[in-house]
Amino acid sequence: MKGEGKNQTSVTEFILMGFGNLPELQILFSLLFLVIYIATIAANTLIVALVVTDQHLHTPMYFFLGNLSCLEICCNSTILPRMLASFLTGDRTISVTGCILQFYLFGFLVTTECYLLAVMSYDRYLAICKPLHYVTRMNGRFCIQLAGGSWLSSFIVLTILMSFCGTNEIDHFFCDLTPVTNLSCSDTSLVTLATLIFTSINMIVPLPLTLASYVYIISTILRIPSTTGKQKAFSTCSSHLIVVTVFYGTLITVYMLPNTGALRAPNKVFSFFYTVLTPLINPFIYSLKNKEVNEALWRILPKCRLFL
Repeated sequence: MKGEGKNQTSVTEFILMGFGNLPELQILFSLLFLVIYIATIAANTLIVALVVTDQHLHTPMYFFLGNLSCLEICCNSTILPRMLASFLTGDRTISVTGCILQFYLFGFLVTTECYLLAVMSYDRYLAICKPLHYVTRMNGRFCIQLAGGSWLSSFIVLTILMSFCGTNEIDHFFCDLTPVTNLSCSDTSLVTLATLIFTSINMIVPLPLTLASYVYIISTILRIPSTTGKQKAFSTCSSHLIVVTVFYGTLITVYMLPNTGALRAPNKVFSFFYTVLTPLINPFIYSLKNKEVNEALWRILPKCRLFL
């Protein structure tokens, strides 16, 4: 029972178990996560650099893509450095304050990504379904307002008032809401209700907007008479559609699966996918499937050789 922990020693730090039940793979994990982190930072930084320096990418779509890459850098940096430190030092402890801070930062970044993906979907909707109005509507000021709104929409602070006592082991690789609240010895009903309301608000707005945009986009593409026209139109939004599908698919799976019993391991795997792998694969999805990004990369390579 939650109340049974009142006479127990108050917890001041947690132990993130991570993948500690596989000690023989710790070295392999540390190398794998280090490579993933370096590749994620490098790939997303390259996308940002291309968007900033190449005049051909000074369009609304790539402006939002640059914001997404900045977001992915922050998202990965919230979790992976702490994981790498635990692998290298063997110290898997994290203070209660640090744990709550990590949870807030990650929640803020995930919420921002939901809104940013919705904005990018709206951009593709205007480009394909309302091409005559695209230039006038998606002007520079409006793009900045949309991007700024995506970031500011997440600055809703939920104060988590919980006390912790008894066990301090979190069977996860980062401080997610469910594993943390499961350790609380205080009443968490208010926290659960507030989180449910906050999550619902931030899913009700961006997810339906994203889905509605693609319903209109796909219906518009299907009405294009020529096969070449259909392929060209679909190529402008296919990368973003893949990113949206992967992000929401894994996110919804994680928070629908109970984080208990036999489902704890699959939950951890899906969490790893959307927290660590998604920021890595997003820039590759955009660059490999995007002709303009590839052309910008080839234009910048000769300039880079000048400094070598």
